Amino acid sequence: MPPTLASLAQHSALRLTVLAGEDRLETPVRWAHVSELADPVPWMDGGELLLTTALQIDATDPGAMRAYVRRLVRAGVVGLGFAVGVKYERVPEALIEAAEAEGLPLLEVPRRTPFIAISKAVSAAIAADQYRAVTAGFEAQRELTKAAVGADGPAALLARLAAHLNGWAALYDASGTVVAAAPDWAARRAARLGPDVERLRRRQAPASAVVGPAEEDGDRVELQSLGSGRHARGVLAVGTGAPLGTAERYAVHSAVALLTLATERSRALREAEQRLGTAVLNMLLSGEPEHARSVAGELYGSLLDAPFRLLLAEALPAAAEPESADPLALLADAMETAAGRAGEPVLAVPDGPRLVVLAPDGGAAVAACAALAPAGEEAELTLAIGLSAPAGPAGAAAAYRQAEQALSVARRRGRLLVEHEEMAAGSVLPLLADDAVRAFADGLLRALYEHDATGRGDLVASLRAWLSRHGQWDAAAADLGVHRHTLRYRMRRVEEILGRSLDDPDVRMELWLALKASS
Repeated sequence: MPPTLASLAQHSALRLTVLAGEDRLETPVRWAHVSELADPVPWMDGGELLLTTALQIDATDPGAMRAYVRRLVRAGVVGLGFAVGVKYERVPEALIEAAEAEGLPLLEVPRRTPFIAISKAVSAAIAADQYRAVTAGFEAQRELTKAAVGADGPAALLARLAAHLNGWAALYDASGTVVAAAPDWAARRAARLGPDVERLRRRQAPASAVVGPAEEDGDRVELQSLGSGRHARGVLAVGTGAPLGTAERYAVHSAVALLTLATERSRALREAEQRLGTAVLNMLLSGEPEHARSVAGELYGSLLDAPFRLLLAEALPAAAEPESADPLALLADAMETAAGRAGEPVLAVPDGPRLVVLAPDGGAAVAACAALAPAGEEAELTLAIGLSAPAGPAGAAAAYRQAEQALSVARRRGRLLVEHEEMAAGSVLPLLADDAVRAFADGLLRALYEHDATGRGDLVASLRAWLSRHGQWDAAAADLGVHRHTLRYRMRRVEEILGRSLDDPDVRMELWLALKASS
């Protein structure tokens, strides 16, 4: 620990005598400074032991001494060393009383003890403390490195770090999920820091933040981002009862370096897995399931043994902000984390501006998608996701097309996730809510609407009634309240105006869809 006034007072070679402030001798001393100025405060930085002979002050004046001592205390001076035998043969009572009143430790320095000896003692003690801190930091680094390369990896590293700090430590992945904590109870504490971790993750790496002390937990938490890229690949949290000292700071910095190295190594492995996954996916989409299975091996082979879902995701334009996290990367991390916890395989590879994922049908990875939906109706979506129906290796190409169709609907409807089964089980009519479809309908029916606007008949309503009755003249005429000959005349006029035959089923279909799109 750094030198204190008590350690200086107990230094046999200095022969200092404590005259005031005996209850504050355990205060650390940052430096020893000599000054004979009546007001040395402008040259103080706080934490100093001030040494003086009072050559330029009247140490017998009670008022002057009260003001002098008060200025020193406010400046953060931790003690006053007064040399006797120079101007004063003994420390004046006025100074002793002022020091007692302000609680400032006052040390008498005998004539035979030069100030330089006190300065050297303080400097040597500070250097020894720093050496101990560096030595302890290197020892912690060796222990943390040994733990990091062991079988338990980050979990063992966190346990060693928590023990060294006499506190707790937790590790978050790129999605902000707690993946390891030490001791075990720290996982609950770390989970409550989700918003703080999220704010740090959105800052450009490297970044750090201090949280607390929390009223309910009573600890001080420091967060450190991990990774060498623009955005954090993870976050380290450490909780202690007091600010970190030099040795503890060394340990935390070593842990950050080791975890960053592990993160980057994991990223390199992940990139290799992505290249393999891309090859497997291309083979599946090319209709080569057997070749895909042989390439997948143990890494992805089990994924092809059961029905899977194919997911396509795109980032929406509103999400393309320079400082925001990549929503596709967050989706991949969330799905892979959920799959890892459930012990299920998942294949996630980028495909240009899209993310393609193969995940087990009914598994945790697919369920993790819905959790990314923003809270509240007015929250802005950052992703659009299309999900295929369950498929096997032979049906991968069809599943891709299904996911594309579902993705297109998700974009148009402003929804996070659309499943292909939802489209097949629902109505086709909502799909007509598209600007291109409306433009087609307006163009096809414009001449009929212009005819009706002149008051010469109601061709649009007549066409709608006739089509809804599948061309049955009597039923449609009854719906309109006109004679069937009148309806026949109107349908001939529709054919004349449009230049199309209503006997053509394709024409009937187009007209019916146009009427639905424009209604």
